[in-house]
Amino acid sequence: MNIKNAIFALFLSIPFNLPAQQNELQKAPNAEYIIPFLLTGYNNLSVKGVLNGTDTVALMFHTAAGSMTLTEEAVKRLSSVTFDELTHGVKSWGGQSNDSRMSKGNALKIGEETWEDLPIWENTNTGQGTDGKFGLGLFENRVVEIDFEAQKITVREALPDGIENYEKLAMVFENDNLFVEAACEVEGQIFRNKFLIHSGYSGAILLDDDFVKENAIDGKLEVIGEKELKDSYGNVLVTKKVTLPTVRIGEQELINVPAGYFQGAIGRQKMSVIGGDVLKRFNIIIDGQRQFVYLKPNRFKNDAYSNI
Repeated sequence: MNIKNAIFALFLSIPFNLPAQQNELQKAPNAEYIIPFLLTGYNNLSVKGVLNGTDTVALMFHTAAGSMTLTEEAVKRLSSVTFDELTHGVKSWGGQSNDSRMSKGNALKIGEETWEDLPIWENTNTGQGTDGKFGLGLFENRVVEIDFEAQKITVREALPDGIENYEKLAMVFENDNLFVEAACEVEGQIFRNKFLIHSGYSGAILLDDDFVKENAIDGKLEVIGEKELKDSYGNVLVTKKVTLPTVRIGEQELINVPAGYFQGAIGRQKMSVIGGDVLKRFNIIIDGQRQFVYLKPNRFKNDAYSNI
């Protein structure tokens, strides 16, 4: 077996006990606006913004985050962000209890749009090449379209023309997280599960502990490598790397998809994840009520998977 260690940041969840930010924001005023992004080599969406009219930052758009964060390293060079409070006992994906500083009353400008009274939390990691992250909390009750081919996010009041060309799938929206059902083929058997839509995870698929244990996944697929994953606060866990022969999301089928899982029933990984290496293969529309996601395959659909 060839074992490859690759350390990269996995931002599986903004800490669950951070206060919700939506009610504290003044939403950007326009009915429709476009946010350009750079699709990085790590399958993350990097967006340029300006904080408080002073500091230029690169932020990762994170579909599994409700709040905005900045890394400790980025904060060192920023002059306009002042931290007012310290939150104790923040639980991160790595299972540790962490302290997180919070800054109130910030303004974030992206393109021609500005959000006022924005709280920002500090943590350790974000997508490679970015200073922090923001999520769907900025776009409450708005339709969000992610066009990976044009590298732009379009925010609007209603579903766009041409929506009939997309496949409509039901979602579950819980604690700022979006879930969709997908099916994995293992030894000719089809196993269905709920997956978190997670643009902050660079890889393709991550399987939760219960799913792996209940379906004996670790005994059915050859382990072809290992990866070390870090959460937002730097906690490290090691995953086993396998290949799923088929993954189906609605009517869309993907072949020989890389997947990871944690060896043994450690009980820490509660959610299965669809990451950036799968998401980038579709143009995606998320409805304003967070009830449905619309998918359309794009020109990346059959590209080779990233070795990250």
